[in-house]
Amino acid sequence: MVGASGNVGTAVLRRLAADTTVTSVVGVARRTPQARPPAPYDTATWVACDIGAPEAEEQVVTDLARAFAGADAVVHLAWAIQPSHDRARLRSTNVVGARRVVQGAVQAGVPHLVVASSVGAYSPSPDDTLRDESWPTDGVRSSSYSVDKAAVESLLDRTESHTPLRVARLRPALVFQHDAGREITRYFLGPFVPERLLDGRVPLLPWPRGLRLQAVQADDLADAFREAVVRQVRGAFNLAAPGVLRGPDVAALVARARLREVPVRAARTVLAAGWHARAVPVGPGWLDMGMAAPLLDTSRAERELAWRPRTTAAEALHQLVTGIAAGAGTASPPLRPRGR
Repeated sequence: MVGASGNVGTAVLRRLAADTTVTSVVGVARRTPQARPPAPYDTATWVACDIGAPEAEEQVVTDLARAFAGADAVVHLAWAIQPSHDRARLRSTNVVGARRVVQGAVQAGVPHLVVASSVGAYSPSPDDTLRDESWPTDGVRSSSYSVDKAAVESLLDRTESHTPLRVARLRPALVFQHDAGREITRYFLGPFVPERLLDGRVPLLPWPRGLRLQAVQADDLADAFREAVVRQVRGAFNLAAPGVLRGPDVAALVARARLREVPVRAARTVLAAGWHARAVPVGPGWLDMGMAAPLLDTSRAERELAWRPRTTAAEALHQLVTGIAAGAGTASPPLRPRGR
């Protein structure tokens, strides 16, 4: 499993640790957990590899093929969100790294590849109609995250056309869990937002008019990854918890229901200024993607993976908000808690 130490990887390890049908797990990460890691990281045998490293591509692919040798499936979860100002570095991990994972899987003779794609890969949707997996995956041009997700989707299309590798791609909405609180703070909120302020103490929540979001709890998403691996499925699967999050839903959790809708253009201008000043970690492309993303129809996952999320979108958001307020994390380097 590539990217096994991150937000989704941690949840997948928790799921696999309780699964007797999975006999062994190899975790590949740029920063691996400590020598004798606690659960769930003790589920895996760890291999250190930077899939986006600038060194010779052949060496990285060889290292990955060695780690993948004998595997029934490779699960690719690795993705870089920071440093958001270094576009070349993001692309080298997200797109070049994905290509290396594919090449390593093919070289090792692995029959099945399961890739974490995203709702962010989809082209803009003009309304709130639920879209299934046939919606185009051309991305949102002003979002580097979306552009890279769309590029990986194209890579997987070519892979299926030119190799015997069977490919599944899971396209989740926003992924939330309590233990990702500190990681989300670093990646999206930055050092100038007091974490404890989100524990119902925000005096007023400004909300871009028309923004609506879907989410999925990490453990529910891990169930889908497990099913995709064990069932050896191929193709795309949308994954989102019940419920759509709008301004009042979020305000009820972080601002005691005090909400002020603001024009999208104004919100984007402020976000862009903060990002260029390096006061906020992410740029306006994230807002563009949020405004354009389709709402996901999850019927295929329910039908073919027997996927039944136990947590609603609002409950998943509540878990994340309490995790942010607590500075929550795990023993994994990407998820290190506050004070570590």
